[in-house]
This record gives sequence, C-alpha cells and structure tokens, in this order.
Amino acid sequence: MVNRKTQIIDLALKLIQQKGYVAFSYDDISKELSVTKASIHYHFEKKEDLGVAVAERIFQSLQNFLLSTKDSSLTVEEKFLQFIQQRAERISCTEICPISSLQTDFESLPEIVRQKIEEVSRLELSIINEIVTEAQTEGIVSSSENTQSLAIMILASIKGALLYRRVLGDDVLNDVLGQINRFLRKT
Repeated sequence: MVNRKTQIIDLALKLIQQKGYVAFSYDDISKELSVTKASIHYHFEKKEDLGVAVAERIFQSLQNFLLSTKDSSLTVEEKFLQFIQQRAERISCTEICPISSLQTDFESLPEIVRQKIEEVSRLELSIINEIVTEAQTEGIVSSSENTQSLAIMILASIKGALLYRRVLGDDVLNDVLGQINRFLRKT
C-alpha cells in the first residue's frame, strides 16, 4: 500500500504537469485524495516543502536513469530513446514535462524550490550532453559540434514536441524524435 506522503507527492507531480506549480493548491490535493488539508500539512508544512519533495523525486528519477545506463551495453541511440521514452511515458497527452512546468513557473517559485529546479535542470542537461558526447566519441556526431549546444537543442526540441503533443497528438513527438535521429546520423 502506498503511504499518504507518497500519494501527496504523486498527486502534486501530476497537478504540476497539468496546471503548473503556482496554479495548484493544497485544496486540490485534499479533494482528490479525500483528506483534510491538515493531513497534507502534517507531511508538508508549506507548499514549498512539497515543491522540494517533487523536485527531489524528479532528480532521483534522473539519477536512476543515469546509473542504469552507466554500465549498460546500450548503444547511444538506445540510451537516447530510453531517456525519451521514460520521460514521455510518464507524461500523458494532456500533461507537460514536470521539469518544463516548474521551469515555466521559475520566477514565481520559492527560493529553495528554484534551487532544486536548477539542480534538476543541470542534471537533465548533463545526461543529454553525456549521450551526445558519447555519440561524438563514436563518430555519430561530428567532432566539430559543441556537445553542450547540441544537447540544449535536442532537449529543447523534445520539450517543445511534448508541448505540441498536448495540442496535436502523439505523432508530433514521434516525428521530432525521428528527425533528431536523422540529424544525428548526418552530422
């Protein structure tokens, strides 16, 4: 059985993906879970405490991905696709990437949550950069490419495709992933 604290974090994550951090409240959580707001405050005194817990959950998920690929026999393409698939399967067509959602609300977030989102954002970018660097080492990506810039372009393309998927459907994400793979093969 899932404990209450985990349920609250799970629901907050979902609400952030649907509405954003600023737009959801403890009232939304209490109604959805059929608990009192006091029960939520017991686990997370302030909304920023819950925001930090959500950011830590995302950070842990990214770290788990990184660890799972460190000593794997996956190709660069497989690592890239696994990263995207793991992120995309956690996001329904009506939701957006939780990192993107929190980045959108960045200026409105409490300082401690902003710090955690910056940490999450750096880790996410470093994962893509590491995959692109590996692709460069294997000759898939030209040695003249700036891996950091290419990683940012790829990440921005994927996150943009996830937003467009909300409006235009799953084909948008698949098309963008296909185009990125073709681009990487041509460089």
